[in-house]
Amino acid sequence: MEVHKISVFGGYGKDGSAEKVNEFSLEVGDIISIVGPTGCGKTTLINDIELFANENTPSGRRVTINDEPVPEDFIFDPSNHPIALISQHTNFLSDLPVEEFLTIHATVRGATDVASIIEETLNFANELTGEPIMKDIAMTELSGGQTRSLLIADAVVIGNSPIILLDEIENAGIHRTKALELLKRYKKIFVFVTHDPCIALMSDFRIVMKNGAMQSLIVTRPEERKVAGKMKQIDDMMLDFRTIIRSGEELTESIFNENFKVLTF
Repeated sequence: MEVHKISVFGGYGKDGSAEKVNEFSLEVGDIISIVGPTGCGKTTLINDIELFANENTPSGRRVTINDEPVPEDFIFDPSNHPIALISQHTNFLSDLPVEEFLTIHATVRGATDVASIIEETLNFANELTGEPIMKDIAMTELSGGQTRSLLIADAVVIGNSPIILLDEIENAGIHRTKALELLKRYKKIFVFVTHDPCIALMSDFRIVMKNGAMQSLIVTRPEERKVAGKMKQIDDMMLDFRTIIRSGEELTESIFNENFKVLTF
């Protein structure tokens, strides 16, 4: 079954009241964000999506695929599960070298040109992380940012999951605006749990959470997209400053002023 659309039907908040957003749908190519303060239920929402909730979780939400009940093989057969969840707390237990790990996954997935797909995966991952991931490094030696970058690339390229859930990637040192630009090349459904305003405004729409419930759905308007473009400039400037500091150079006032001058507001 090919996934074209996923729909989430509202349940109840922490106080037992019905959610104000009673339904939202995502189609292939959509990018959405889930926003709200810490503890408001953002992660619970993506967990409900990943588990294909059917009024059997504490929230009482329900999920459908292509306007139909979720097929049993999506739920019980890991090889057919169409969702990849990249959580905040992901660690590798395997000490396999990166190349061997990716080779095994690509082979299991039936890739015809394993070498090519591994190269694409690593190139994707290395555009997200500051320190390049080498093929021969052990998985357990990767940093948090490298781990998340590799998992995102693996899910998108090798796993080819049609639905990707990403929980607060901004906390892993990933180049988040570049990540969004890269992800848009792939026709998938992307759901971000985020505190980052740039990611939220670059999404097609956002779900606002409070007290465990979906409070509102806000479609990103053209004016907000203009703001997002300006914020991206600031974000890129800050990333340049971070690179300067990380490389052992000094961030002088003249360098700061030169970078600030190129901002076009």
